[in-house]
Amino acid sequence: MATQTQPIAAKTSQYQARMPDAQGHIAYSDQEHATWQTLMQRQLPILENRVCQEYLDGMERLALPETRIPQLAEIDRVLEATTGWQTAQVPALIPFDTFFELLAHRRFPVATFIRTPEELDYLQEPDIFHEIFGHCPMLTNPAFADFTATYGKLGLAASPKERVYLARLYWMTVEFGLVDTPQGRRIYGGGIISSPKETVHALSETPEHHAFDALEALRTPYRIDILQPLYYVLDDLETLHDLSQQDIMALVHRAMALGLHEPKFPPKPKVVGA
Repeated sequence: MATQTQPIAAKTSQYQARMPDAQGHIAYSDQEHATWQTLMQRQLPILENRVCQEYLDGMERLALPETRIPQLAEIDRVLEATTGWQTAQVPALIPFDTFFELLAHRRFPVATFIRTPEELDYLQEPDIFHEIFGHCPMLTNPAFADFTATYGKLGLAASPKERVYLARLYWMTVEFGLVDTPQGRRIYGGGIISSPKETVHALSETPEHHAFDALEALRTPYRIDILQPLYYVLDDLETLHDLSQQDIMALVHRAMALGLHEPKFPPKPKVVGA
């Protein structure tokens, strides 16, 4: 299981974003830096031969420090120079409108807190490790960056019901997408990349792998608190660029008319007394 970059407007978080000083610098504690180092040192070896080259290229460009949490200005310099993106400091959870507006303007929301050692493996809210390590390397890739900006523009103009369908497309690509490469099947989705269990699970024989089809992805239910039972596989990352040129909202309306597929997971257990 992994965290995910998704707006959650109706819930509260136990985490508080760290605020920068007048120079834009955030002072993290030694414990917070140690947590970042633990996460980096745990995940980097697992990604070997599992992640796509475009992610590795992005990591090389970003030159993420291993022993400390990077400052957002460090990330911004690289993103701006490659694809015109920037990060945007946000609280732990943000409204849908804010999420889509930021993406539409090529600003990637980053909650400036890091998980506690007690929640090292999974937390529902996206923290700075998920956002920076999981997503920012891919934002140096033009096809991925353009698709993400297009998604933001569509979401900003969409109705609440349309946004629910769009969320499934984001989940099956930006968060949990796979891609075929000359070296074999690889990961590009940030929700997989930032999770050791999901990284191993995604390329195992346990889940289903389906050739990517945007209409099918829009109709596929998901749960955020389990290892994914199904992943969609791109032929190559340029598929995302091609998709950004299509009438995605027409596909959304077709998906709404056709309805959802049967879930490939059990219902979420009910909380006693709820």
